[in-house]
Amino acid sequence: MIFDTYFSGVRNYIYYRSGDSDLATDVAQETFMRLWEKMPRLVNGNIKALLFKISGDILITHLRKQKVALKFSSRVRNEELSESPYDLMHYKELLTKYEKALESLPEKQRKVFLLSRMDGMRYFEIADYLGVSLKAVEKRMKNALDYLKIAISNS
Repeated sequence: MIFDTYFSGVRNYIYYRSGDSDLATDVAQETFMRLWEKMPRLVNGNIKALLFKISGDILITHLRKQKVALKFSSRVRNEELSESPYDLMHYKELLTKYEKALESLPEKQRKVFLLSRMDGMRYFEIADYLGVSLKAVEKRMKNALDYLKIAISNS
């Protein structure tokens, strides 16, 4: 009876304060759940005022949690996006070393490396494409990776 009498009023109150109909419905339902938990202690009292007080408190708690979550996500996003000039310079130097090492890589190894890493082909597809054995592709790739590792670290 209490639910049927006051639900729409509580929901409308929360909707007026938040502007979100789904949130208003959720808060109104949670309000009646909390009222149900407190019911043995409420023999005499103004239930309508208590409903509005509980619903307002639930809304404020929800908005505070939402604010904290938004603040945290924006801080994490800003930390991810901020790159120092040193990081950018280091990246450009590494990219230059990589490009030079790739240019000096033997032709057969470079082909296998680029087909694997840039085109996303699997070793058996590369072997079929180049007309060589799978073991040849594996060996060329190993040699290419070893060469690039040494060339980049020594430059």
